[in-house]
Amino acid sequence: MFGWLWFLIIGIIAGWLAGQITRGKGFGLIGNMVLGVIGALVGGFLFGLVGLSAHGFIGSLIAATVGAVVLIFVVGYIKK
Repeated sequence: MFGWLWFLIIGIIAGWLAGQITRGKGFGLIGNMVLGVIGALVGGFLFGLVGLSAHGFIGSLIAATVGAVVLIFVVGYIKK
């Protein structure tokens, strides 16, 4: 139960951070938070592809933020 809660919290924070990093290329506060939750999955997958692992809150947050930034750029590119 708490694992999913932490996953959602990290995803929401990562979405907000990704919105700050991309500066205007995002999809608003709520859209970025949703993309952050999905980006948490993408970040974990991407980190696994390059052989990295994220442990703890900070590591998970970094992986989720990277995934959210990538996802914001991909969705923004597709949306054009």
